[in-house]
Amino acid sequence: RFEDGTVSFLDIIALKHGFDVLEKLTGGMEKINQHTFALAHYTYTVLSTLKYANGAPVVRIYNDTDFSNPETQGPIINFNMLDENGEVIGFSQVDKMASLYNIHVRTGCFCNTGACQMHLGITNEDIQRNLQAGHVCGDDIDLVDGRPTGSVRISFGYMSSFEDAQTFLKFIIATRLSKADTEIPLQPSVTKLTTESVSDDHPSFNNADKLSQIPHISDTELRNNSSVTKTTVNWQPPEAEAESIRAAVSETAVPTCRRGGKPITVTNIYLYPIKSCSAFEVTEWPVGNKGLLYDRNWMVVNQNGVCMTQKQEPRLCLVNPSVDLKKKVMVIQAQGMDPISVSLEENTGKEAVICESKVCSHRVKTYDCGERIAGWFSLFLGRPCRLIRQSSDMKSQSHQKNTKGLASATNISLSLVNKAQYLLINVASILQLKEHISARLEKPLEIEELIRRFRANIVISAPESFEEEEWAEISIGALQFQVVGPCSRCQIICIDQQSGERNKEFLQSLSAARGRKTNLGIYLMNQPLRSSFPDILSVGSQVIPVLKENTEIQPPTSGEEKCSG
Repeated sequence: RFEDGTVSFLDIIALKHGFDVLEKLTGGMEKINQHTFALAHYTYTVLSTLKYANGAPVVRIYNDTDFSNPETQGPIINFNMLDENGEVIGFSQVDKMASLYNIHVRTGCFCNTGACQMHLGITNEDIQRNLQAGHVCGDDIDLVDGRPTGSVRISFGYMSSFEDAQTFLKFIIATRLSKADTEIPLQPSVTKLTTESVSDDHPSFNNADKLSQIPHISDTELRNNSSVTKTTVNWQPPEAEAESIRAAVSETAVPTCRRGGKPITVTNIYLYPIKSCSAFEVTEWPVGNKGLLYDRNWMVVNQNGVCMTQKQEPRLCLVNPSVDLKKKVMVIQAQGMDPISVSLEENTGKEAVICESKVCSHRVKTYDCGERIAGWFSLFLGRPCRLIRQSSDMKSQSHQKNTKGLASATNISLSLVNKAQYLLINVASILQLKEHISARLEKPLEIEELIRRFRANIVISAPESFEEEEWAEISIGALQFQVVGPCSRCQIICIDQQSGERNKEFLQSLSAARGRKTNLGIYLMNQPLRSSFPDILSVGSQVIPVLKENTEIQPPTSGEEKCSG
């Protein structure tokens, strides 16, 4: 009676054949049980022994058994990563870092709130407080008041190998430990478990080189592995510098005085007409009801109608769209391709396609831009894809909670953005991060390259790094914006926007510099104008922020340094 639609009788018929194939490949469920348990036992044993130089454990494992009996312990390990001080590193950050190493983990409470509460020590009152703080199932709020709201889980299947387990352990070592701490102990009992787990009757499931022995992961092996070498040194700033970073990002460290009394101004404006493609820089631009006019109005989708981003296709950053308001066209260029243009005027006659975008996580009503442009993108990217445009009468609603001074979130229209209408970054914050990344890469970086990596709409020059995180509202000329939260960065910042090359050091450096978080920049929503001023955003405009305590930072007068309380 709980069946939704017709019972899948074809799949039921296929079950016997599936079990027969599984038996032929593996030798049966008992063999699978022993094999996967051996992997879990090995990984658990090694994880349990990993420690920082000060003796603190690298992970906290949540378990009800000691991983000694496959009858009572399945092939999963549930844990949270810790820093040197024993503080939990949020599962959202661990997930992002793991994705850089092509490792898929599950995070959160795993649809098991009871076990989550028991192992994490979360009371019913804590659940209510977390909910009031905005935490819901499936979001990125992994810490509330420094306490975890969930954890990380890895799972092994019959197709998993010891190489998979070692790849995961190398990821933990590369991101958390220094070279001196990379020796992984080998437990003889694990080798015995593995040797006994597979019979000689199934050669496809009994590779002696891969399964019967567990290779020792040594310093030498890690140094010889180029993918690990760059990440084995977990650089940390000196304590005095680390304290200044923590103070700069503290929720209570509100900037009260600006250095030299310099005003805050807009230095750059970027729009991204095609989602995940290259930026189009302007000096002034009209503001529409969804943000900058034509910002992320188009997106590239695969043959299943799912939005493609640089995460799946880094070459999207090499596609350069530009908008000509006078000619009412968008011109798209890429190296080795003839330029192609798309009209800015909507072709409502083709408006029919409904697509589910995993990136935007909500349905958007779009129409297809035609075969000619689809062929252009398919040829350049080397895979079937299409360009679609959001329909003007489709309102993509914001899921941000309502905040003071902002119109009801349900009345805010979004383009094909992920979170909010605008993303703002501060040059001072980028400069501070630049020093950390340069030290880790051991080579100088251009500030323009970093700005491009963070793909903001509005770039400002404020005297204090990360002071933007203390703002509740800002005014830019006649425009008013509500700050709706920090931007938690993903692996796209690892992609060079000029070449499309990846370097995971950038996200790791951001995490190290920001103290276990990957935030940089703030999201903004535009408050509706109630004046006759033109809706234009311009470079050089003065930015006047209002602190979270609703204390307005006054612009400095000539020759006079102003402080705000």
